[in-house]
Amino acid sequence: MAKRKRLADDQAILQAIIEAMHEKKAVDILTINFSEIKNTICDYFVICHGMSKPQVEAISDSVYGKLRNTYSIHPQAIEGIHNSEWILLDYGSIVVHIFQEYTRHFYRLEDLWADAKFIYYDNIA
Repeated sequence: MAKRKRLADDQAILQAIIEAMHEKKAVDILTINFSEIKNTICDYFVICHGMSKPQVEAISDSVYGKLRNTYSIHPQAIEGIHNSEWILLDYGSIVVHIFQEYTRHFYRLEDLWADAKFIYYDNIA
């Protein structure tokens, strides 16, 4: 299986996503690096959660706006906007997952890839 479309500079895009999440006080931000694993559909997951529906929506809006304004890129797909329990922004080689806390703990995406590299980001107080 071929990898999805690669963004021009994944590391800069990842940094912008993390900054946008921090701006809206996202909790437990992490990236999962799949770039060294064969047959994955993307190179990175970025995962975080918010404590309420409005916060999850604000985090999603922040990520979307920052990437649109800074890099002129738009997601190939957006899912979960209507209920805001789990919003997914698909940027091709980077897929962003923004959860409400209980939904993140229920699905536990982090537990599915023990062989991938994880990077955890400190919460901003």
